[in-house]
Amino acid sequence: MYRPWGDRMTEKGLEALFSETRQFAPSPDFVSRANAHADIYGLANADPEGWWRQQATRLSWAKEPTTTLEWDLPNARWFADGELNAAYNCVDRHVENGLGDRVAIHWVADQPGEERTITYADLHRMVQQAANALEELGVREGDRVAVYMPMIPEAVVALLAVVRLGAMHSVVFGGFAADALASRIQDSDCRVVITADGAFRRGSVSPLKPAVDQALESCPGVEKVLVVQRTRTPVEWVDGRDHWWHEIVERQDPHHQWRAFNAEHPLFIMYTSGTTAKPKGIFHTTGGYLTQVATTYHYVFDHKPETDICWTAADIGWITGHSYIVYGPLINAATQVMYEGLPDSGGQDRWWRIIESHKVTVLYTAPTTIRTLMKWGHQIPAGHDLTSLRLLGTVGEPINPEAWVWYHTYIGGERCPIVDTWWQTETGAIMATPLPGVTATKPGAAMRAFPGISLEVVDEQGHVVGHGQGGYLVITRPWPSMTRGIWGDPQRFFDTYWNRFEGRYFAGDGAKYDDDGDLWLLGRVDDVMNVSGHRLSTTEVEHALVSHHAVAEAAVVGASDEHTGQAIVAFVTLKLSATDAEADHAQTIAALRQHVATVISPIAKPRQIILTPELPKTRSGKIMRRLLRDVAENRQLGDVTTLTDPTVVNMIAGLMGTHSSDD
Repeated sequence: MYRPWGDRMTEKGLEALFSETRQFAPSPDFVSRANAHADIYGLANADPEGWWRQQATRLSWAKEPTTTLEWDLPNARWFADGELNAAYNCVDRHVENGLGDRVAIHWVADQPGEERTITYADLHRMVQQAANALEELGVREGDRVAVYMPMIPEAVVALLAVVRLGAMHSVVFGGFAADALASRIQDSDCRVVITADGAFRRGSVSPLKPAVDQALESCPGVEKVLVVQRTRTPVEWVDGRDHWWHEIVERQDPHHQWRAFNAEHPLFIMYTSGTTAKPKGIFHTTGGYLTQVATTYHYVFDHKPETDICWTAADIGWITGHSYIVYGPLINAATQVMYEGLPDSGGQDRWWRIIESHKVTVLYTAPTTIRTLMKWGHQIPAGHDLTSLRLLGTVGEPINPEAWVWYHTYIGGERCPIVDTWWQTETGAIMATPLPGVTATKPGAAMRAFPGISLEVVDEQGHVVGHGQGGYLVITRPWPSMTRGIWGDPQRFFDTYWNRFEGRYFAGDGAKYDDDGDLWLLGRVDDVMNVSGHRLSTTEVEHALVSHHAVAEAAVVGASDEHTGQAIVAFVTLKLSATDAEADHAQTIAALRQHVATVISPIAKPRQIILTPELPKTRSGKIMRRLLRDVAENRQLGDVTTLTDPTVVNMIAGLMGTHSSDD
């Protein structure tokens, strides 16, 4: 039923690849670690609650928990009578333990030449000043604060300052447009927004404050806006509402007394696309989430705090940035690179210059980016010294074997283990991965569940499948960093994740066991597309298209793309009144793509838009998106007998090559 890579690779090609690189044994550098942790899976899986209770000692608790798990499906509570503070665990305790001079963040700007080095003592001072400023602006325990910022150190400071006060942050990716920002602010009822005047992308300014101003026209509940001056471009200003970061934060007392909060106190909300147009506000709580991100960071990246320079090449606007740029690394007193720009900001070798300059030891990035770097050619990284690297990781989507082998060969020098991780916004932390020094690896395989995590692959009836078979990935036991729900909509939480297979969490992904029983992830089985690691709802894109004055109907599907994992393909029917006026197909397609970018984000622009007089519909009027996926993937069409007019699909297939657009 499921194929690991669709049409991207034939079974013969996959087997040929595996005949050369069937299993990659751990590097000799990891042998001692393998011996030390040889029984890690047995210990964790024999007593999962005991295992996680032990891992919770990685945190500093103001009040030690006496309970571990309370479970009433679908609601879980971890360490529920314990109390702690997230910011204290990330910063204060390291300074108290004599690590104030250790570098926390090597920040690298979009363009070469601008960098900042921030120690844990620096970060401690900045977080305390920001917490005092937020209190002055009226932020209190339980409030929600929207964060809409570029990848600058102040973004990390903002998150830690918010949670230090017991408030919740809701980070919105800086690439989202005003409408998307407004909907998220409204859903979580944010009172304060933290933003910047703009961001830099390849040396050009990308405005942020104007989008905030537009969004707040429909968000009367927002009382204060705190603005970092990043690009120094002129912005509109609302006296009494808007405040410059450098004016209000930097004049604050550098001391702030933290408070302890219950382990189940909400920490943050992160919006992720669902199968309906309204994004889901996934919220996480404190104790369990921090326990699992700290534990996975320690084990998955074999973290060595005295010597490692780690780089998670992601954006704080997504869950990877939350868990493995902010909380996981800082709890572990890590030193890391934080990069503002794109892979080719300042040249196609920019990443390799950063690794060479900062002696990066651990690199964690998305397969989409790896394929882009691969496309530019291995001769580019070959011109730089990458021997500091000792471990590589991937995140966001299944990695195709070709990209895995390229990454291993040309970036890792055939010496670096690769941890191919699977997890989600909803899971909060890594759930499936090889462990360096413990687990052998295969190109493209997640291999097995992380210790203490219980995953199964099941068929339509919920029965576990055998080796060599595929089905649906489910989680059978609660885990500490699991989401506690969808903000304000507990019924939707149950219906979305717990209703498909009784008593089990359905991740929405397909998976298979290979003949050895190792785990392979196969991507989404619903209508959420994974475009360059960004999850986008087909319905959300359809709604954006239909909001254009010329569009009557739209159907959107995801199609395989060798660079972005999935690409958006839209089938659009114009209104009769617009047909003549919009006769220039190229102009119409360009206008529609730009409209989607304006309403949602540039990352949501369809790769292709097919203008068609009709869409394939059943006799009941339902659009047959299954058949449109077949067309977009250039596959043989499935059953068309239920269509009102079966010839419509063939007509659309004929249009695929004539009305399209890529950039």
